[in-house]
Amino acid sequence: MASLDDELLQDAEDDARAVAFIKQQLPQELKEKFSEDQLYYFLDLIADYYATSGVLDATPDKDGYVDIDIEKMATELSNQAAKEKMGVFTPEEISFVIEAEMDFAEGE
Repeated sequence: MASLDDELLQDAEDDARAVAFIKQQLPQELKEKFSEDQLYYFLDLIADYYATSGVLDATPDKDGYVDIDIEKMATELSNQAAKEKMGVFTPEEISFVIEAEMDFAEGE
């Protein structure tokens, strides 16, 4: 069984790969707008959103997918980032991060 330190190290490595993937997928103008720290921040917000929105408890469709309202999610993340003074991002900008994170997770 893996130790807590091993699990934390694995999580950190997974997050680093996710951030690198997201940064690569972003349009050029957004690559310059989002810092690495901000992308880590949004990864945390995305995970929190999944945990608190009921998405993880939703019943998948016949193909095994769960419908996620990316617009709603992006708006909530945009508002949270502004509230926590992490930067001003439009929901449209954040939707690129969300979609890239979903693509990364699907490929894992």
